[in-house]
Amino acid sequence: MLPPISHRIARELACRPAQVDAAIQLLDDGATVPFVARYRKEVTGGLDDTQLRTLDERLHYLRELEERRAAVIASVDGQGKLTPVLLGQLQDADNKQRLEDLYLPYKPKRRTKAQIAREAGLAPLAAALLADPTSVPEQEALAFINADVVDVKAALDGARAILIEQFAEDAELVGGLRDYLKSHGVVRTAVVDGKQDEGAKFADYFEYEEALVKMPSHRVLAVLRGRAEGVLNVALCLPDETGASVAEQRIARCFSVDTGSKWLADTVRLTWRARVFPSLETELVGALRQQAELEAITVFARNLKDLLLAAPAGPRVTIGLDPGLRTGVKVAVVDATGKLLDTATIYPHEPRRDWNGALAVLERLAKQHRAELIAIGNGTASRETDKLAGELIKQLPALGLSKLVVSEAGASVYSASELAAKEFPELDVSLRGAVSIARRLQDPLAELVKIDPKAIGVGQYQHDVNQGQLARSLDAVVEDCVNAVGVDVNTASAALLNRVSGLSATLAANIVQYRDANGAFADRKALLKVPRLGEKAFEQAAGFLRVMNGKNPLDASAVHPESYPLVERIVARVQKSVKALIGDVVQLRQLNPAEFTDARFGVPTVRDILAELEKPGRDPRPEFKTARFADGVEDLKDLRPEMVLEGVVTNVTNFGAFVDIGVHQDGLVHISALASRFVKDPHEVVKAGDVVRVKVLEVDLKRRRVALTMRLGNASVAAPAGAAAEPARRKAPKADVPAASGAMASALAGLKLKR
Repeated sequence: MLPPISHRIARELACRPAQVDAAIQLLDDGATVPFVARYRKEVTGGLDDTQLRTLDERLHYLRELEERRAAVIASVDGQGKLTPVLLGQLQDADNKQRLEDLYLPYKPKRRTKAQIAREAGLAPLAAALLADPTSVPEQEALAFINADVVDVKAALDGARAILIEQFAEDAELVGGLRDYLKSHGVVRTAVVDGKQDEGAKFADYFEYEEALVKMPSHRVLAVLRGRAEGVLNVALCLPDETGASVAEQRIARCFSVDTGSKWLADTVRLTWRARVFPSLETELVGALRQQAELEAITVFARNLKDLLLAAPAGPRVTIGLDPGLRTGVKVAVVDATGKLLDTATIYPHEPRRDWNGALAVLERLAKQHRAELIAIGNGTASRETDKLAGELIKQLPALGLSKLVVSEAGASVYSASELAAKEFPELDVSLRGAVSIARRLQDPLAELVKIDPKAIGVGQYQHDVNQGQLARSLDAVVEDCVNAVGVDVNTASAALLNRVSGLSATLAANIVQYRDANGAFADRKALLKVPRLGEKAFEQAAGFLRVMNGKNPLDASAVHPESYPLVERIVARVQKSVKALIGDVVQLRQLNPAEFTDARFGVPTVRDILAELEKPGRDPRPEFKTARFADGVEDLKDLRPEMVLEGVVTNVTNFGAFVDIGVHQDGLVHISALASRFVKDPHEVVKAGDVVRVKVLEVDLKRRRVALTMRLGNASVAAPAGAAAEPARRKAPKADVPAASGAMASALAGLKLKR
């Protein structure tokens, strides 16, 4: 039998089963991953948030597996077919696929041709033909003609159906054939006749072949999208007839079939080509898609984390500009806390061209509110609006204004949301977008949590993946980021509080309502007065909530209230007040954590507390800095090979990084051009939000693609911009790809992929 669930997970995480058991108990009791990772290190032996997320996912899978195992065993036992050998095999199945393979012969199903043949008394004929390959099938079948079997052909068809089902439902055989097809199969694609122009973006796959096991997620999803849009024909197949012969020989050997008999050889061939291969093809395509989706979701999650933890500009008065042409540029001024101070709409661009009037409005707002920053959305007319901001800065040198172009992805979603309507009921939707742009420069995390993570747009084929799984993954990222940074309970929005460990949307709203009615919280204990916020929620949330300038200086730190007695012991030992000890690096680093441990608090917790006292409420995010886009470079046509530019990484995929260089079209730095060394994962080199220097390799104006390199010291090697995304293309004969046929076509036809 398999070891217990905790032992299996422990082996995967390379930790002790006792650690996994402790973590499972905490999670089952309602503890959150951030809380367990931060405040229960002694209990779990120091499992971090990444390990705990993996543990949580695997626990869900393995518990489902055990439930399914119990149901399968009960079903087979109910049929009176549960032998000791089969029971052992079912109990040893370590994944859902193996379990279903074993269950297949016993799984209740609609009446098959084989079942009908058995009911007609043809099982002895099938057995006889298999046992004696020298017999003449037509002669043997004569003895089985009856009221249900009208002729020799019907008898032989029935016998063949029985053997095919017998061969195709052998778990060991099917498992081996699955592995063979997976390791030797290739994906072949070809353009649908007449779709060359319409599907130009899929040109890299018009004649393409790649081994199934080597195909990366982005190419899998690209091929699936091309098939869904009717541009590509796609097939999964073995490279040649030799592969099919090998598979057929395996079937024959498994059942000692003498293929010298033409009838038996045809039966084996049909087993593979009409039953086993189509089934495995559909299954492997599904598994390929699921794996590609999982990798794409992982990429999205990593990019989202980098974006959420991007450097905040901080509490500075900021002017937000939401660029536009005909409808004008929307302007919003927010104070250091993000509170809206003023709004306006200016028309510096086509068709009004009121450049001077727009400058006058911005100058008035900047002077009146003593603005320090200008945040410019990166949408339509962004470059032109950036010029306007630059001219404003030159006119007002005394203010020391700085400008930055920020991603406005999701701003329109927030503007039209119920949350924005409640916050700004009287404000026009377009002006709400300008507020969001200003705030996301001040504090990306606090503003972006108000937007559905999927709308932020840092994913890879995000609309093609399982949306439920994507949402769960992204929600976990947001939760981890919010709790890693911490939240000021006296200024945070309900949307931000809702992401704090232990707090629901209802509790978050109650905190804001209580704060509005009673004023700022003086200490963390006051949270217990919030309606419906009980001891359990307080335990989970308190360490991540900050009360700045409150009664107790520890309330502004990540020290959990349950650890305050431990801090009191520390301050008693050094004979200083908490306030005096905070920030005293020399004193704190002289202390030995082991001296303060007890039955409840071990060395990890004491060490964390001492580190927190050194720098309470420390922000894990990097220092704020901006990129300088090149003057005179406004559109793709302005780019030339060898140009060296500065830009901001907007998205990181498995095949490279996209960089905003200020031309309304992100350029791609292929993974091979990220560094002068071999790079296995682009995230090793860059992350979303990084400011980088790049060199232009090539520009494809027709497809609006820009190939960039970060290998500035190397001589450029001309490479088509289109090929930058998919350099490892292989040619395959069109004839090898059937048009919309086969099991793969059937599987793909059901996909609802969006652009």
